[in-house]
Amino acid sequence: MKNKFNNDAIIGGKNITASYTKKGELLRLMYPYPDFRNFIDEFLTGVKINDSGLIYLNEDINNQYNQYYTENTNILNTEITNTYFNLHIKQTDFAMLKEDILVKKYQFENKNNIDLNVNFLIHSTLLSNSNNIIGSEIKNNALIQYCHDYTMYTFSKSNLLSYQLNNTKENILSGEINDKDYIGMSPDSSISYDIGTLKPGEKKELVIYLYLVQNSGKLENSENSKKTGNTEKSKNAEKSKSIENQTEDEIKKKLEQIRKIDIEKEEETVEKYWKKYVKEHTTITLLPETNSYNKKVNQIYKRTILLFPLLINPEIGGISAAVEADEQMTCCGRYSYCWPRDAVFITKALDKLNMKKETEKFYKVFCKETQSKNGMWEQRFYTDGRLAPCWGYQIDETASVIYGVYEHYKTVKEIKFLKDTYKMCENAAKFLCIYMDNILGKKDESDVVKMEIEQTYHTEERTKLPKSYDLWEMNEGVHLYSLSAIYSAFQAIKEIQEILKPEYEVKNRLKVEAMNKLETKAIQYQEEIKKYILTNLYDEKTKTFSRNLNDNQTDISMLGIVEPFSIFSPKEKKVENTVEKINLTLRTYTGGYLRFEGDHYRGGKNPWTISTLWMAMYYQKLGQKQKAKECLEFVANSANEHGFLAEQVSNENPRRILG
Repeated sequence: MKNKFNNDAIIGGKNITASYTKKGELLRLMYPYPDFRNFIDEFLTGVKINDSGLIYLNEDINNQYNQYYTENTNILNTEITNTYFNLHIKQTDFAMLKEDILVKKYQFENKNNIDLNVNFLIHSTLLSNSNNIIGSEIKNNALIQYCHDYTMYTFSKSNLLSYQLNNTKENILSGEINDKDYIGMSPDSSISYDIGTLKPGEKKELVIYLYLVQNSGKLENSENSKKTGNTEKSKNAEKSKSIENQTEDEIKKKLEQIRKIDIEKEEETVEKYWKKYVKEHTTITLLPETNSYNKKVNQIYKRTILLFPLLINPEIGGISAAVEADEQMTCCGRYSYCWPRDAVFITKALDKLNMKKETEKFYKVFCKETQSKNGMWEQRFYTDGRLAPCWGYQIDETASVIYGVYEHYKTVKEIKFLKDTYKMCENAAKFLCIYMDNILGKKDESDVVKMEIEQTYHTEERTKLPKSYDLWEMNEGVHLYSLSAIYSAFQAIKEIQEILKPEYEVKNRLKVEAMNKLETKAIQYQEEIKKYILTNLYDEKTKTFSRNLNDNQTDISMLGIVEPFSIFSPKEKKVENTVEKINLTLRTYTGGYLRFEGDHYRGGKNPWTISTLWMAMYYQKLGQKQKAKECLEFVANSANEHGFLAEQVSNENPRRILG
């Protein structure tokens, strides 16, 4: 598989999420969840014009490009003009609302003064491995590519002109493909269509459907996910009929039904749906578009509304951190998973956008299903709740969930939500108590929960838990940000209990007593955490905070003590000194901020969006609006032409996003 580091555009709907280059090449086709699985290795399209060879639509020296979304929608348009033949092609991509179908509509217009005979070719390579190889077949006037679990049908209303299922790369550049076999076992296959002869000024259209089918229903959930979401999962599994149980006549009938869809009406329906969606979730007064900055901020805001539903698992509420960008792990451990911590801060944005049901599902279903028996959450999960590949343990994952539950309550003010999630938060808080006992060197052999945790990890010294990674997942140890998250979690559990106590004081005295006991511990640990920070994570020489016990490198995450966790005031001298050090060491000449000193990820020299926005939030809390705006302007100016923000921004070219 080739590296695909940049997703320039993203669309989706129902169970599909797809990403594209700025030239319209389909990079990824995720189904049935936003993080699993990606079908596409390569999906290349091209045309043969008159006696030419293959001209790739999405990469040719003679092609000019213009890409844009239909306003306030997830409908992507890519206009391609081949200047050699003066052939103009408008490619429109969108996902249907009620079917697992990606539509690719092509409009061809001859802007030349001679006739153009056009053939359209598709070269499709699906991802495979030795345990799940791809087969291909031509049947019912469609290219069928399948593996054990999934099938992708590529077809049109038009008849196939030709096809080739094996060794396609050997001759496709000629624009001529042909095969004697109707079935093969190659992961890459090609098909072609005859657009016909276009007279000068004439237009013709071709619609391609990518129809995805799950062959054996929903995969069974892991042990971590066999609690509250099974009913919903089983309902969805029933709706997904196994292709192995469908007769050839049923398959043929389904494809014919799709071919009969009025694609213009379908596109109108999709357009209306997304425009209504944006309207329903626009919860602020947009800026007057009197300058480029205001226009860009509005664009980023609306594109965010349109992106979030494409990252959320609709069944149990898991939220993918991003559309994948590094499958081969050349730079990182991959992106498209659900980190509980990351998702918590996404839910804060969801609440602001009136996506409260999505937030509630994350906490009431996903978090409950993925919580370990000892109360903690592991590093990351698939969005369907199964444990994803991990390489360590992060205490702030657990702390952040408690913090997030209370943050959501502050938005919705629903006591029932707190009741539904209290046991989960209580167990998590108890786990944090055990963790803090080990940090502080305390030992309570009467604590049964602690004994269970220690037995789970089979530690040689039963008083120790595994070392925690920092939020960047690079350093193990005790970290300022992690302790700040724990402090905030204890504050949240106290606030939650104060709200719930009146509900139980008459009917459940024992529960109130347990709450009081946990509250006493929470107060104690908060005092101990603050004391520990001032004693161990504050440098008396520089009068600044330290990010961990191991080094004195400046780290943007030190801002966590102010925002979002509010242990210290932004106006305290210790904090101001720390921010001054951040500005001296992490601020780049372009105005953006690095993550931390000595960062080596992708060179480590480029500012990060999250770091720069973090500084903006600090300055807002401090009341320095102009400095906050400077940070926001840097981020807004770095967004791509569609309003997407990347994790990093190139210092050499601020409009070139990375990751």
